[in-house]
This record gives sequence, C-alpha cells and structure tokens, in this order.
Amino acid sequence: MIKRVSWIVLDSAGMGALPDAAKFGDEGADTIGHIMEQFPNLNIPNLRKLGYGNIEGIHGVLPVETPIGAYGRSKELSNGKDTTIGHWEMIGIHTPTPFPTYPDGFPKEIIDEFIKQTGCKGVLGNCVASGTTIINELGEEQMKTGYPIVYTSADSVFQIAANENVIPLATLYEYCSIARRILCGPHEVARVIARPFVKEGNEFVRTASRRDFSKLPDAKNLLVYLKEAGYDVVGIGKIEDIFAGVGITEAIHTKDNLDGLQQTMNYMNKITSGLLFTNLVEFDSKWGHRRDIAGYAKGLEEFDEQLGILLEKMKDTDLLIINADHGCDPSYRGTDHTREYIPVLMYHKGMAGGCSLGTASTFACIGQTIAKVFGVKELEIGEVYKEVIAE
Repeated sequence: MIKRVSWIVLDSAGMGALPDAAKFGDEGADTIGHIMEQFPNLNIPNLRKLGYGNIEGIHGVLPVETPIGAYGRSKELSNGKDTTIGHWEMIGIHTPTPFPTYPDGFPKEIIDEFIKQTGCKGVLGNCVASGTTIINELGEEQMKTGYPIVYTSADSVFQIAANENVIPLATLYEYCSIARRILCGPHEVARVIARPFVKEGNEFVRTASRRDFSKLPDAKNLLVYLKEAGYDVVGIGKIEDIFAGVGITEAIHTKDNLDGLQQTMNYMNKITSGLLFTNLVEFDSKWGHRRDIAGYAKGLEEFDEQLGILLEKMKDTDLLIINADHGCDPSYRGTDHTREYIPVLMYHKGMAGGCSLGTASTFACIGQTIAKVFGVKELEIGEVYKEVIAE
C-alpha cells in the first residue's frame, strides 16, 4: 500500500512538439531530443532504468530491455505552455483561456499605478526581454537611479528586477505584492516575479532569492483535497509560489536543483506519509531560457546521479513520480518556453515493471492517480493510471 508520494518536476524537460505546437510558434521543438543530438552519450542510467528511453516518441535516449518503472508521455489540455498552467493542470485545474501577455510592455495605467503605490519615482524597461540580458543592459542605470526594472516575456509575467544592494529584498518583495494587487481583472497575470541581482566584477548576476507571487488557483484541486484529508503536502523549491501557498502544509525554498533533491531526501527521513512535491527550476531558468545546451545536459546527468541515491532511499510504501511541465528547447529560436509533450515516469517497488502508460490526454492524469492513491476526492479532469495503481 502506497503511503508517500515523491513527485519531482523537471521544469521544462519536454520531449517533442505537441500536435498543436504550430499555433504557439513551436513547431519542431524537442527539448530532450535536441539535447541528445548534441550529447548522444549522456550518462543517465537511472532515468533509463525507469523507462525514460522506452517512452513513445522520445528521441535519442536508448531504451532498456526491461524497465523497472511505468513510462509514458502526456499532452497538455490547457491553453498555454508555462509553469503555472502546467502545474495547475497536473493537480486538476483546466485553463482553457490563456493568461494575458504583454508583447508591447504594460499599459501606462498599470505602470502609473505601480509607481504611485510603491512610491518609486519611475521604472526602467517596461518591455519584453530576457532576464539576463536586461539586467546587463539596465543594471548600471538601475543602481544609479534606484528605479526598479520592469519587464515581461512571452509568458504571462510581470517581472521586477533590482540590485539587492540598492533595493533590499524585503522592499522588492513588497513591490511585487503591490503589483500582484494591481494586476487584477483583465490584467491578472499568472505570476509577478521578484528578480534580484548583484554585480560581480563587470557582470550582473541573478541571485537565488527569486520569489514568485502567483494568481490564486481554483480551490478544487488535488493539493487542497489532500490537505483537507489531513495529509502532509510539502512544497519544495518554487512549488509554494506556483500555487500561492494554496493546499501546502509546509514549504521550503531551494537555491538550485541539487538543493531541491537534497531537501526532498531530507523530508523522506522526516515524513512517512503524504506528498513531497518538488520543482527543479534550473533546467528552465538556468539552461532552457539561456539556451545552454551543455549546461542542460550536465544538469540531467547530475539529476540522474542523485536519482540513484533517492531510489535507494525509497521504502516499499513509496511511489516516485517524475515528469516535466512544458518544454524550453535550448536549441530552439528565441528564449521562451516551447509547447511539448511531457515525459511521465512512475515507480514503486511493488509494481510490475516495463509498463507503457501510452499517451495521456492531460497532465491531470498524474494528479488523478495521486488522488486515487490517497483516497481523496476525484479531480474534475484526468484519468487514473491503472497500470500503476491497482483498483
């Protein structure tokens, strides 16, 4: 009987363009496949052992003859390709209407109200930009003027960047809270993001003190059902931010992927039942958006090494789930997320290995399976992976 689920999201590790990818400008994207093209000898034995290379449609990852896990891929039902929409769908929230985006920057009335309520004398930027590029372009001016840098991307985000030594973290977070309150109604973006940075030598470098201030999710979701049933729901990494704390009983923020995995294993020593929900954001923020193929490949190998340790720690009553939330193909044009299938791996010691899960119609099949494990309310979308959980 499963008592604890360790759910790990490899943020952005998609595995090939969805049938509707052309509508998002992402035809031909393939995050994992294109990484494997350049690093065909990538050393990921533990992922492969679970069945990673056996997933239908995955490119470049060698299959194994007898995987120990269940493996498959999933389409995205919701209308988007970002972290919030992907994670929300996993726990049963369908988003048919995309969140608002601002390809020409935010309207004057939003910026004026932000300046008024924060007391800033002005802002810099107010444009679409790469986060690393804009701090190098405007970092010096930000330090001289004290004005925060406001920018967005192809995603539904209002991002505020500032040097930690000019605008302290507490003040930056307060600016984000103010922006979150302003951005409502038709301007209710998915996330307001604090993007602190520092200057190291001649370069500007983002710090690990990023914070996301998310739109509140619908209360009808897996995390709420688990919490209401008395289960521990631990958010590791940016999970608490993605769900604005809704349904979370305990949370810890992490500085990088390795820290996220170590914290996951620490909680495996402390909590014997419930859900450990982990997001490993470096795949997206550090390597996907920055189009760092070599970094992404190395990150996968580092994850796989830690995965071997985690597998050893698993008890007979543990279920491990590994999946992505969207793509961010580092070989693709631009710097944005890509509309892709996500891989899904599931493993517990009592299951029959070598089981194909096929192609699911929604990410919510993962959450629906977890709901079945814990006997909580059924989600409004998604079907149970019966191959993993005996009826």
